[in-house]
Amino acid sequence: MNAGLASGSAPNSGADGNTVRARLDPGLIALLISFALLAAALVGALFLVRGQLQAQHWVSHTLEVEEQLSSVLSGVQQAETGQRGYLITRDPAYLEPFTSGGHGLHRELAELRALVSDSPEQSARAATLQRLIEARLDRLTDFVEMIRRGDTAGVAAGVKSGVGLGQMRRIRTLVEEMRSHEAGLFAVRSHDASWQAALLTLWLAVTAIGVAVVAYFVTRSAMRRAHAAAWARDAAEAAHARLLAESEQREAAEAQLRQLGKMETIGQLTGGIAHDFNNMLAIVIGSLDMAKRRIGKDPVKAAQSIDSALQGAERAAQLTSRLLAFARRQPLAPAALDANRLVAGMSELLRRTIGETIRFETVLAGGLWPAFIDAGQLENALVNLCVNARDAMPEGGRLTIETANTYLDDAYSANHAEVTPGQYVMVSVTDTGTGMSAEVIERAFDPFFSTKEVGKGTGLGLSQVYGFVKQSGGHVKVYSELGVGTTVKLYIPRHFGEEDRRTVPAPEAELPRGRGEIVLVVEDEEQVRIMSVDALRELGYVVIHASGPVQALAMLGEHPGIDLLFTDIVMPDMTGRTLAERMREQLPRLPVLYTTGYTRNAIVHNGMLDHDVDFLAKPFSIAQLAAKVRQVLDGGK
Repeated sequence: MNAGLASGSAPNSGADGNTVRARLDPGLIALLISFALLAAALVGALFLVRGQLQAQHWVSHTLEVEEQLSSVLSGVQQAETGQRGYLITRDPAYLEPFTSGGHGLHRELAELRALVSDSPEQSARAATLQRLIEARLDRLTDFVEMIRRGDTAGVAAGVKSGVGLGQMRRIRTLVEEMRSHEAGLFAVRSHDASWQAALLTLWLAVTAIGVAVVAYFVTRSAMRRAHAAAWARDAAEAAHARLLAESEQREAAEAQLRQLGKMETIGQLTGGIAHDFNNMLAIVIGSLDMAKRRIGKDPVKAAQSIDSALQGAERAAQLTSRLLAFARRQPLAPAALDANRLVAGMSELLRRTIGETIRFETVLAGGLWPAFIDAGQLENALVNLCVNARDAMPEGGRLTIETANTYLDDAYSANHAEVTPGQYVMVSVTDTGTGMSAEVIERAFDPFFSTKEVGKGTGLGLSQVYGFVKQSGGHVKVYSELGVGTTVKLYIPRHFGEEDRRTVPAPEAELPRGRGEIVLVVEDEEQVRIMSVDALRELGYVVIHASGPVQALAMLGEHPGIDLLFTDIVMPDMTGRTLAERMREQLPRLPVLYTTGYTRNAIVHNGMLDHDVDFLAKPFSIAQLAAKVRQVLDGGK
């Protein structure tokens, strides 16, 4: 049994020995010592840095005191100079440096006393200096008052007395004493700062040694762990590769779905365009064909057919305009606008539009900010919204237009794409109609999407409103509930300034006519050029025309008396804007009227017309041409 005990005791002894060796491992002890040294070095460095910062602060403080003493002495000298100039010249202009110097000295002295408040000795000198300077300023002021009373003899006697000279001598002496005291402090404080810097350098060196020791042990430990981490890294890389492959497959599938969605949208858009344009072309072509057949036999019916063709063409032009609005490509001319005035001015029109079965009301905010928007396009948008609201209330209801100042904050912007935080003018249209479901709201702004019966709408009304407001830098939000009604809110950028109070001229009963002015028409499309030339001649203008910019420039020498350039923008060789600049080199005051059917060009940037251009969009009627040409020639904008 004893032998058993003896033999059983050996393993315990071995275990104890291993534990002791682990506790006394030299590497572990060195690591602990290194950490302790590093901690001590860091703590010491922190105290030294603090001491050095204090020393540097006092050095800076000494320099500030010396600079303030210089400012005080300079202020006294400025007051002396201004007073002396006034005594000599009697010119009140010299009193300005005297007055400003006196006012500045009170502030400078207060700052000086605050700077030296840590030193009783310097504080006493600063108080004495303030009394001397105030006495000197009082004496200078007395001399100024004596001159104003004409007492030159009193001034001369005062100067000869030498009191002022003694005052300045005492002031300078006291300033020098304070400077000498600060210079001594500066030397002591500079020495302290240098000593703190040297001690800090030593401590940093000790810290660097401690860091090197710690780095050695950490590196050796890291190398041991690196082998264990290698296997984990390889496993992670393999898992990552599998995830990448799965992610690529998922992205490819999502891309296919997005492409299918785009094709479906494009198909819906082109189908809607083709459907509507085919209907309108059928009206135009059929009506013109009938007019051609009736022109000789029945002029009245031929005229009716021509009117039908014009109506179809106008509907096609409106469709193009709505498509451009949805695509944010229509040319806009925004200006400061009072939305309250615009809504009030449209009220009668809107009442007639929605009918008598619907109660119409407006809630106009007081103190409404000016909005920055194209007034004509905003009117069209409100008419579109009111027509939609009317159609949603077949049995009558209430339609409300409201205005308000509002602010869209960062939180709202984060939840709504393309919204810039800031101040907006809100114009809303609310109805008590059938409302819209969530699915319909999501598609409400899609082109050619409509819940109305076939033939009751193009499906472009809301998409036009959406594109116009977005192009103007605003935001559109729809709130709706089935059976309750719908609210469409237009957030229009605020204009920081006064609203545009210019009145829009009323349409004339007869077309404005020319007064024999010479108009140069430049258009590369022959049929459009012929139409424009005929229309302008019909309106009483003398017309010359060119098929391109090069020909137009060549004609300039033959016709130096041109009164107006009417030019297309997108043409071969050069743009209409470049042509106008070339022509204005010879005719600096030449008015220019641009026209185009494509708005993304030299005079439209970010959807906004340049401020210095006049523009007539294609297609245009003779009435629109007549009004715009007359407006440009008369200098109206």
